[in-house]
Amino acid sequence: MKYLIVVLIAISVFSCQPVEKEKKEINIDLQGHRGARGLMPENTIPAFMKALEFSKVTTLELDLAVTKDQQLVVSHEPWFNPVICSDSLNNQLSEEEKISIYQLTYEQISTFDCGSRGNPRFPEQQKMKVAKPLLSEVIKEVSKTLKEQNRPAIQYNIEIKSQPELDSIFTPSPEDFSDLVYNFIKVNMNIDQVTVQSFDFRVLKYFNVKYPEVKLVALIENNDGIAANLKELGFNPDVYSPYYKMLSKESIDTLHQKNIVVTPWTVIDTTDMNQLIDWQIDGFITDYPNLAQKILE
Repeated sequence: MKYLIVVLIAISVFSCQPVEKEKKEINIDLQGHRGARGLMPENTIPAFMKALEFSKVTTLELDLAVTKDQQLVVSHEPWFNPVICSDSLNNQLSEEEKISIYQLTYEQISTFDCGSRGNPRFPEQQKMKVAKPLLSEVIKEVSKTLKEQNRPAIQYNIEIKSQPELDSIFTPSPEDFSDLVYNFIKVNMNIDQVTVQSFDFRVLKYFNVKYPEVKLVALIENNDGIAANLKELGFNPDVYSPYYKMLSKESIDTLHQKNIVVTPWTVIDTTDMNQLIDWQIDGFITDYPNLAQKILE
């Protein structure tokens, strides 16, 4: 009887001990939006270097424009955004006049400063004098840094900025633009470490037919719905990338049933990051890889 009492006491004592939660590793494709726009001038080499400071970043997201001398320059708009850029004499650019990158050589483009003004939407962003880089320069600097850090290869999510109303004025035709990007990737990058994304379905359709080996990302900002967008596209992309507020657990499940990866843009709030992770998202694009790093750790 005494033995039984001792055993019951022991069970009671041990059952009251706090149980340590099992640590579960979360596999998320964390994409640094325009490098790390929340912390450094967007789409610049310092922004990509900042993104690489966070070990959980697996992909660098960036945008491309084309110069007059047919070079690929990293830029969100195919013109100089007057909010963040100044000309070679440090003059503020006009809100009305859009200076087309496609009408300038890279030598001319490199004289514009797109970092000293900062971005009022991102108060944490460090101000510095910096130019829009060539894609080749970004690849070179990233490769060098990865080697120095003894870090595995990084993925690239490359957006082709194209719209019908921009053709021949601010950008080449979608076909010429796509050929230029593909030829660069083939010569300078590992095609398995690249996705090509675009809101312009003309680009995605062209790539799907001519360069089927390239993984494609359908960027979505309309409210037409998954079925309508996939019907318009004409094929299932490798990745479906809508504005994150368009997603629900049900829509993510629907896309997964079609074997489509879901990676929304642009998630900046930790509450939303946690919600998406709970919904079993595959990845997300963020201006703040530092905040995502804390969650994923």
